[in-house]
Amino acid sequence: MKQEIDPNSTKRAIAFQLWTKSPMPMVTLTKTFDVTRLRRVSRKRGMKFNMLLCWCIGRAASKIQEFYVLPQDGKLYKYDRMAINVIVNNAKGGLSFCDVAVSDDLEAFNANYLHLTETICQTCRDILDNEAVIVGTSAVTGTELDSITNQYSGIFNNPFLSWGRYRKGWFKTTLPISFQFHHAQMDGCQAARFLEALQNAFNTI
Repeated sequence: MKQEIDPNSTKRAIAFQLWTKSPMPMVTLTKTFDVTRLRRVSRKRGMKFNMLLCWCIGRAASKIQEFYVLPQDGKLYKYDRMAINVIVNNAKGGLSFCDVAVSDDLEAFNANYLHLTETICQTCRDILDNEAVIVGTSAVTGTELDSITNQYSGIFNNPFLSWGRYRKGWFKTTLPISFQFHHAQMDGCQAARFLEALQNAFNTI
């Protein structure tokens, strides 16, 4: 559920005042992750690498309370659940979007991910959850990338992660991931805590 809250009643009061009217309130951090175990699990269990990435993102983000509070249209909203937005190449050659509910259950998340991505691929119709806070993702796997800086439209303030193709070494697989967030939502310390939690999710999947 989504509900409007008074910014002054939250820990984000000062940040909300400072950054809500900023022409460029988004911050982008890029970190190179060790995804060796993630790739191994993907091959061993026959699960999509991108799905596993999204599951780990949801696991890490859902443990940090700042992810559930989001500025929109000069107001501050609080959410009680979270979903991961996935972009899919559809049957018409365009892009379609779906929101996959975050779950601690990997099997349940995988089943939902496969069902939703296949549905939007064939129907070319987005499946969105307007009552959940959304963590956006974008996989640009056509090449290896060091960093991605997304545009700021002023319409979508939700946190967003993007990445290119992973890099295979002899003993280690790495993947740079860019994380963009609205400064009124969180500061660098919470963002860093999330990135550390994400690496831990990769290590322990």
